[in-house]
Amino acid sequence: MKKILALLVVVISLTACDTFGYAPQPFPIWTPVPSRTPGIVSPTPIIFTLTPDANSATPPTPINSETPSPTMTFTPTPPSETASPSPMQSIQIDILGCNTSFDLTHGMAEVTNTFVTLRNTGEVELPNTCALLRALDEDREHPDKKVCIPSLPAQNQVTLKLTVDSTYRQDTAIQVDASSNEVLLLRVDRQSCTDIGLFGDAPSDLGVIKPIP
Repeated sequence: MKKILALLVVVISLTACDTFGYAPQPFPIWTPVPSRTPGIVSPTPIIFTLTPDANSATPPTPINSETPSPTMTFTPTPPSETASPSPMQSIQIDILGCNTSFDLTHGMAEVTNTFVTLRNTGEVELPNTCALLRALDEDREHPDKKVCIPSLPAQNQVTLKLTVDSTYRQDTAIQVDASSNEVLLLRVDRQSCTDIGLFGDAPSDLGVIKPIP
């Protein structure tokens, strides 16, 4: 009889737990403790400073990490030889005279012809020597206003004929440039060009290179 009563008590106890609606709690689950963040190793090396030993008679010698710069030695330059002066360039322009004519070939009425002599009085040859004529009343550009020769040797001369388109029956002021390799050497001008017929007409040795007399 006592055993039956004890069994009834146990059954009633279990029934009472379900009546209140509380489910038995599960056992707690233990989570592992997170590990410590690993230390970060810096790329900069750690430099240890040596501390002199108090018992040592000789202190440690400091190490200089800097590389000594090389010493520059200046070698004196010997004096150069005296340079010889360059040969001198020199030219003269002599305007012999002018005359007028008609140039129907180029469709021009009156043109002025000027006869000039270039003299190379320098010490060197003048390559690509040219004479250029300009006139105060110049109209269209005449193809013979500039005349060149390949070379004018030193101490030689040449006579050239230059032509510009000028105003009919008008005195004209002219200007003549002498150059070598497009470098201007000399410029002369005349307010009025004298008629070359007064000095024996136009020269016949145009373009001929010959020694300066």
